[in-house]
Amino acid sequence: MVTLSALFAITLAMLIIWRSSDGFEVASAYLGRNLTDGVRGATINAVGSSIPELFTTLFSLMLLGEVDNFAFGIGTTAGSAIFNGMIIPAVAILAVIGYGIAKKVQVSKKVILRDGIGLIIAELILIYMISGNYLTWLHGLVLMLTYVVYVAYMFTTMKKAEETTAVEEIPEKEAEQLAAKKQSIIQAFILLDFEDVFVRKKINTVNAWMLLLFSMLVIGLACIVLIHSCELLSEELGIAPYFIAVVLASAATSVPDTILSYRDAVAGQYDDAVANALGSNIFDICFALGFPLFAFTLFNGPIIMTPETVANVAELQASLVILTIIAFLIYYFNNGLKQIHAFLLLGLYILFIAFIFAKAYEYEWAIQLGQTIASWIPSAL
Repeated sequence: MVTLSALFAITLAMLIIWRSSDGFEVASAYLGRNLTDGVRGATINAVGSSIPELFTTLFSLMLLGEVDNFAFGIGTTAGSAIFNGMIIPAVAILAVIGYGIAKKVQVSKKVILRDGIGLIIAELILIYMISGNYLTWLHGLVLMLTYVVYVAYMFTTMKKAEETTAVEEIPEKEAEQLAAKKQSIIQAFILLDFEDVFVRKKINTVNAWMLLLFSMLVIGLACIVLIHSCELLSEELGIAPYFIAVVLASAATSVPDTILSYRDAVAGQYDDAVANALGSNIFDICFALGFPLFAFTLFNGPIIMTPETVANVAELQASLVILTIIAFLIYYFNNGLKQIHAFLLLGLYILFIAFIFAKAYEYEWAIQLGQTIASWIPSAL
């Protein structure tokens, strides 16, 4: 009974995050209307849609009661990064081909190279940060500064790019459609249709920010429900919350990323669809982990992790780096992404989930494989 209740609560939290993400799309499309192709997806869209990972990490430190449960946040962000790198591009590819929009998804090599290399560097920095058994505010600061450097580079290169037409028409058309719905504000709140609450007639900077911030608030509350539900489910299944976070919490918090990339893809904005997934991963690793780590340890002292937690986290981060490199090779060295590439990415994610569950229940082959994977990273560094 507890298992069903926990799964229902996780599903409910995921649905709330999904519905609230619509507000993100409208607000971020307007606020990022002057950004060049690929930059909007990797910055405003990525940050907005990754707020669930940030809140999950922050609240897990505050609510779970044990500093070692920072691993829950690491599990969520790393699992989300793997989900973003495998599932989101696969969904975008299958949607574009399935709707007959194109026979393949062609993404700019520059976008893949820029965000792919940036992501791998961020992951290697994180691995170096967690190589010991304790974490301090300095580790969080380094991660946040890494994201600042990435964003600074993004906007520097944007200035050098050719000017593109602003996408202001997109949110204004959506605003007209919203006005035509003629539903009351109460109905909109009940349906979690927040864009209809804040953008009744015409979108502008003020109501766009109100929409974005309110959506963030609702998602934050949903993340609290998600954390408690994952904790209950882990107790019922007899496994550490960390493993539930890697699989279920990460998938739930990745819903906004998936929706944004899906809609960008079917709209023909392939660079933004992929840049959002990769940029979200960089935000997750550098800021969604870095800021909670910085804030928590600044006031509460270092986080001391047990040897078992250090081993689990090291294996997860090593898996993340390996899968990211494989995905990067698939993206970069193919003349367009086709169905076969989508199925390959889906297959890799299924294998990863199977490994996580086998590791959670301490299957010998999974333990040996995890130790082998973790051993590759230090030798590579």
